[in-house]
Amino acid sequence: MSIEVNNESGVEVDEGLIVSLAGHVLERMDINPLAELSILIVDEEAMAVLHEQWMGEPGPTDVLSFPMDELRPGPGSGARQEGDAPTDPALLGDVVLCPQVAAKQAAEAGHSTEAELELLCTHGILHLLGYDHAEPEEHKEMFGLQGELLESWREVRPQR
Repeated sequence: MSIEVNNESGVEVDEGLIVSLAGHVLERMDINPLAELSILIVDEEAMAVLHEQWMGEPGPTDVLSFPMDELRPGPGSGARQEGDAPTDPALLGDVVLCPQVAAKQAAEAGHSTEAELELLCTHGILHLLGYDHAEPEEHKEMFGLQGELLESWREVRPQR
């Protein structure tokens, strides 16, 4: 996998951990190892501009996803069957994270900013892969998968 992180937020973020998580998610979703992903970490001002420009909503948000190639994971939404090939290599797109918004949400949820960024990164990648949560069934599927991916990540996550 080619996973690039560009931190323009002015906030220290463990970029290696973000790359490791993204690689874990893409691997679990059976994405071709030649796929490319970009993760941009921005401050609240830059996120507010993107949020308004692309979503028509004011103020900063926690995560935005900008898919490039149409791509869906292999059969079974991450549970590739024996003999199935992973999806074709592709430029997946960009996930944009805002650590300042993540820190506020983490405090409200009672966990670390790092844990919130892990959740948001996973969420953003799932959006790149075509998942959504507008309808109740979609919400159930996406958030269930997000929970499974984060649980499997916690089992293999490098300790720092």
